[in-house]
Amino acid sequence: MARVLTRRAHTPQRPRSARPLLGLLALLLLALVLAVGIGSVPVSPLESFGAVWRGFGGDLESPADTIVWRLRLPRALLAALVGAALALAGASFQAIFRNPLADPYLLGAASGAGLGAVSAMVLALPWLRALGVPLAAFLGALLAVLAVVALARQGGRANPVNLILAGVVVGSSLSALTSFVMLAAREQAAGVLAWLLGSFAFAGWAEVGGVSPLVALAFVLAQLSARAFNLLQLGEAQALHLGLPVERFRLLVILAASLATAAAVSVAGVIGFVGLIVPHAVRLAFGPDYRLLVPASALAGAIFLVLADLVARSVLGAGELPIGIVTALVGGPFFLYLLRRGGRL
Repeated sequence: MARVLTRRAHTPQRPRSARPLLGLLALLLLALVLAVGIGSVPVSPLESFGAVWRGFGGDLESPADTIVWRLRLPRALLAALVGAALALAGASFQAIFRNPLADPYLLGAASGAGLGAVSAMVLALPWLRALGVPLAAFLGALLAVLAVVALARQGGRANPVNLILAGVVVGSSLSALTSFVMLAAREQAAGVLAWLLGSFAFAGWAEVGGVSPLVALAFVLAQLSARAFNLLQLGEAQALHLGLPVERFRLLVILAASLATAAAVSVAGVIGFVGLIVPHAVRLAFGPDYRLLVPASALAGAIFLVLADLVARSVLGAGELPIGIVTALVGGPFFLYLLRRGGRL
């Protein structure tokens, strides 16, 4: 893959700037401070920093320290990681399909991950329970994407239109199977449905540690692919002429982005629209150069989901709104806006 990503090619691009990234990083830190401090027990920024410092040393002195270190900080960090993963996957799909309406759930990855995770939760199959929810989600996503690619291939290649159509069909079928599995286990249906709508209520350091390497890998691969993404915007024929093996590169990106999506689904459920609206908004703000767009999308996705989770757990007072509802309320109107513009940038 490294040989594919590092082929030399010249494309006119505007110079990259660190200023947008520094600004987004500052906003992410501010969002994390707000997420840690706001709740039924308010915690000031100074107290939050002190709790984090003492948490690293394993010496929690007060109930506020426990709330920050064991509850709010891992939840906020996990929301940031999931937001970054979904935004990276969305930017990757939009690049390889050259379509701003593409998102991480385009090829059935989320539906496959959801089916795998739900099956591990409710089916009394020893081998499936032994996998655990995260591994079952990975397996479901991988099988779904492989099925989509196999169905879309004609004449030894899979063109983007066939991939999208096959993804819609496979994703819908897997969603129907997920509903069937839930109906077959009615006593667990309510809890599974709440999980599918997206939640960080049970976030902990174990989940943060499990997802962090996968998100880091997704970021590295997307950043290494940035020049190839730029080439693809010139058209497939031009990219091939400049030395990019388009078909093989597209399949590698699909696999990497789908597994990043599965990682997000396995710990947070199905959270829609993040991968759709964040890369598109970043493109409108900072331009189409993927060398800047990739890291900016990761930071913006993290900011968006941290703030969405803060709204989800604050708007109902003592209750908690599924985060998928919050992102849908924001993403739905934005999606309609894109459709009104005909998918133009």
